[in-house]
Amino acid sequence: MSEEKKVLSEKVREFEARTGHTLDSWPDDPDNTASVLNEKRRLSEPLSEDEARRRISARSRRGFLVAGAAALAGIFGWRWLSDETKAALYRRTFEFNEGVSQAFYRPSRLAPEFSPAQISPPRVNGMLGLESEFDPSSWTLAVGGLAGRTDDLTLTLDDLKRLPRTEMITELKCIEGWSVIVQWAGVRFADFAAAHSPRPMQEMPPYVSMSTPNNQYFVGWDTPSILHPQTLLAYEMNGAPLTPDHGAPLRLASPAKYGIKLIKRIGRIEFTSERPRDFWAEEGYDWYSGH
Repeated sequence: MSEEKKVLSEKVREFEARTGHTLDSWPDDPDNTASVLNEKRRLSEPLSEDEARRRISARSRRGFLVAGAAALAGIFGWRWLSDETKAALYRRTFEFNEGVSQAFYRPSRLAPEFSPAQISPPRVNGMLGLESEFDPSSWTLAVGGLAGRTDDLTLTLDDLKRLPRTEMITELKCIEGWSVIVQWAGVRFADFAAAHSPRPMQEMPPYVSMSTPNNQYFVGWDTPSILHPQTLLAYEMNGAPLTPDHGAPLRLASPAKYGIKLIKRIGRIEFTSERPRDFWAEEGYDWYSGH
């Protein structure tokens, strides 16, 4: 018997000894232990074992039939809905989830970090935007939307490596349901933004847009999430420079979002006041994609 049940039993015995009221005194005694414990006191007439089994079986069948009918109604009802109505329901659900996530978001809430022994074997997934031939030595990063500039700022990988280096071992979660533990090294996006945007951090636009050099893959982020201290512009993975399959020379890494938001081979970053396009959101997925 658990400690809670022992304490409760002792309290009941103490009550019976002190007052003389017992469970067996119901219904003649309204102040018995059943009243004190707020137990349900509507009892049926005594039943035989066979009758009790029959009633339980009938209720079980009825519950099964009701649940089955409700499930079928939901399935056929969903099929009858128009594509526009389904899209609207998805959108409202995504918007609700985004609102809840933002309400609970705190930059001080960090995802778990792991030891080097827990690093997973590398897994290649998601090649959108990486299909074309690419020469890493010619890569540059264009940064737009900076205060006081009408043109893009152009940076090299060496420019990024001059910023404070950050390493972390975190879990990358795929929206498909799998995850891996990865060691990343790079520059915190917050440090990057502080170094290259003259406006105060609290006055930054609400969104950030990123795309591959060929513009075939693009993502949009909300500014609070991308400024999270565990969101990196990563140039190393598991102790080595990024490979082309993993987004060389620069990709996004963060435990705050699913992998579909962690764009590889970043070619352009833009700070913007308008909610940016997002490749998978345009295919019907959640724009926010946080977890």
